[in-house]
Formats: sequence, structure tokens, C-alpha cells
Amino acid sequence: MDKLRAQGWLELFTNTQMGCSQPDLAKFYANASVTKERVISTVNGVLVEFDAHTIGEYFGGPNRGL
Repeated sequence: MDKLRAQGWLELFTNTQMGCSQPDLAKFYANASVTKERVISTVNGVLVEFDAHTIGEYFGGPNRGL
């Protein structure tokens, strides 16, 4: 949770109105793998897959560096 807070993502992952909860986040990380610069995971049977470019667009920020 500290890392999410430092990245400015804590509200996104703890706001249940947006559809994400701390247990779901834990499942995401427990099932996650990184291959060819893609993050792939499953949460409650739903496949989640994205790359740096996609996550940068979603958050409206750079997709490189810290």
C-alpha cells in the first residue's frame, strides 16, 4: 500500500466505487507475471493484461522512468 501511495495510485486501488478492492489487488499481484514488457494476471477469473504504454495512457502520465 505504501508503494501505491508513493506512486499516487492508492485511491484508484482502494476506491471500491471504481471496482477494485484491497483483496482483489492482492489477487492481482499474487497471479501476476511480466512477459515481453506486458503484465498479465487474473482476478476472480477475469484476465487482466496491459503494457507500459496502455497504463501510461490510462493514468495520463509518462510510461517510462519512475
